[in-house]
Amino acid sequence: MKQVEGFGPGGETIMDYSVYDAIRSGFDKVVFIIREEFADNFKAIFEPRLKGKIETEYVYQEMDSFTGNYPTPAERTKPWGTAHAVLCAKDTVKGSFAVINADDFYGYDPFKKADDFIRKECNDKLYSIVGYEILKTLSEHGTVSRGVCSVDKNNFLSGVVERTKVYKEGKKVYYEEADQKIEMPNDTIVSMNFWCFDSSFFGVTEKLFAEFLEKNGQNPKSEFFIPIVADHYIKSGMGKIKMIKTPSQWFGVTYKEDAPVVRESLRKLIAEGKYPERLWA
Repeated sequence: MKQVEGFGPGGETIMDYSVYDAIRSGFDKVVFIIREEFADNFKAIFEPRLKGKIETEYVYQEMDSFTGNYPTPAERTKPWGTAHAVLCAKDTVKGSFAVINADDFYGYDPFKKADDFIRKECNDKLYSIVGYEILKTLSEHGTVSRGVCSVDKNNFLSGVVERTKVYKEGKKVYYEEADQKIEMPNDTIVSMNFWCFDSSFFGVTEKLFAEFLEKNGQNPKSEFFIPIVADHYIKSGMGKIKMIKTPSQWFGVTYKEDAPVVRESLRKLIAEGKYPERLWA
C-alpha cells in the first residue's frame, strides 16, 4: 500500500510529510479516514510517530456508512468515493477543516495558505480549493487524470472537469478524449483534491449522497466524488469556492516507476533544508 510505504530516509511515508507540514502551518488535529480492517496496522505505524505532536482521531469508511436502509449491491467491492469518505467524518470533525489525499505530496505552501484561509475566511458561504499548475503534477511514466479548474473573474471556482490521459510531450501538455489529442495551456490550473470546508459541508454532502444512491447506487462502480458536492454548492447558489493557487511541486506514485522519483525528490528537498533528514526526530 503506497499510503504506508516508506519513501523518506527514515522510512517516512508521503503522509508523514503532509502531517508535518500541517503541524508547522498551524493545524492542531488530524483525522485519518481509513477502512477499519486496516486500522491496527495503520495505528502501529503512525501512533508512535505522532504521539505528543498532534491530536489524532480515526474514522472508518465502510460500504454501509451513511447509506441508511439503502441495499448495497452484492457485487460492489469498495466504498463510495471521496465525498463519501469525508462524510464519514461528520461526527468527528467540528468547525472548518482541510481535506487531502493520503498518498499525495503537496508541499508546505498550500498548507500554510489553507490554514490562513480557514482561520480568517472560511464559513458556510465560502469554501476553497488549492490549485496546482498542470506541469507540476504530471508523471514521467504514463498518463494521469486531472480535474481541470475554471475560475470566474473574481477568482472563484466555476467548475472542475475531469480530463483523462493527460501527459507531457516535449514542453507541451496534452489530453486525449474520443480519440482526439488536445493541447492544454501550460498554465492550466488543476485540482489535486486539497480542499477547505466549513462544517456545513457535511449537511450538503449527506443530502446529495442520498440522492446519489437513488440514481446511481445500483452501479457497482459508481463513485460519489468531492467535485460533485462542490459543483452543486456553487450552481445552487449556496456559496462560493475560492481558488488558492500554489507554486508548489506535487508528486505521488501513480505508477510503480514513480517511486524512485518520489524518493529522489524528498532527498533533494532535505538537501535544500526544506525538511529534516529524520522527520520526527
